[in-house]
Amino acid sequence: MNARIRDFFRTRQGWIFAVADYSHPRGLRSLLRYVPDPDGERQAGGRRYRKLDFDDAFGFLRRERPDWALDLHTVPESEVARIYQPSLGLNAVASRDERVARIASILERGGVPRGQMGITGSMLVGLNGPTSDIDFVVYGPEWWHARDILSWAKRDGRIDDLDEETWRKIYRKRKPEIGFEEFILHEKRKGNRGMVDGTYFDLLFTRDWSQISSSPQPSGRPAGEGRIEARVANAEFAFDSPAIYRLDHPQVKEIFCYSHTYAGQALPGETIEAKGVMEETAEGLRLVVGTTREARGEWIRSLSLLES
Repeated sequence: MNARIRDFFRTRQGWIFAVADYSHPRGLRSLLRYVPDPDGERQAGGRRYRKLDFDDAFGFLRRERPDWALDLHTVPESEVARIYQPSLGLNAVASRDERVARIASILERGGVPRGQMGITGSMLVGLNGPTSDIDFVVYGPEWWHARDILSWAKRDGRIDDLDEETWRKIYRKRKPEIGFEEFILHEKRKGNRGMVDGTYFDLLFTRDWSQISSSPQPSGRPAGEGRIEARVANAEFAFDSPAIYRLDHPQVKEIFCYSHTYAGQALPGETIEAKGVMEETAEGLRLVVGTTREARGEWIRSLSLLES
């Protein structure tokens, strides 16, 4: 079964999961997001749902299906009743939400093919509410093009930039290990956030099918905490999940970052400082950032940006 990050699926029990990997050798690797609940605050298809946070989702599965609660939630394909794909859901969502339609129109007029766009999150599965953010997807290399278009649209007023209150809300939610001013310095140049009619949206990267390998990323063995300075050699997948930075460093070959806070944190050629957990792989050492939900004691910062 083909599935990639930003896709969702519903099981026969009515549980709704977000796909969290590109490779699924023993079932769909995912995270449980919504479960049916008569008292739930969200509703779709005549059924009420409750949204689960990370810890609650693992607790729920450990009670109900402990065999699915591995490093991620791993769901047998035979249990999947429906797949929700962002690219296939976009037109339906845009037809009933003018804000989504406007983002899609701006990107399409700028040259991004409609088929390379999508909508994910609560809007994709019909469980969004009046205060829901917009999670807009662009696939593969077109994502970088879309980000440039978004920058132009902000300059001419078609899209609004984030205000101070929204930035501080994001900072409080992320709880990063860097100060607010440093956080803002990194975030503003990423160019992957905006506002439309007062609603916050993210421009999310997902690999095009041509960029997805049939074999999973090589696993590693924990080798203790590590803190490094290194030059970024390649950041093609710096906005992916995990964000990947290839390094020019004598021992550490790459960083895998599972924290959205530090995705897109550095550009090729920049010198970074990073702290996380080392892993030994067949190809050399890897530094993993975001080994816990809030990445406590872990970070990536661009020293080149801070010194400029």
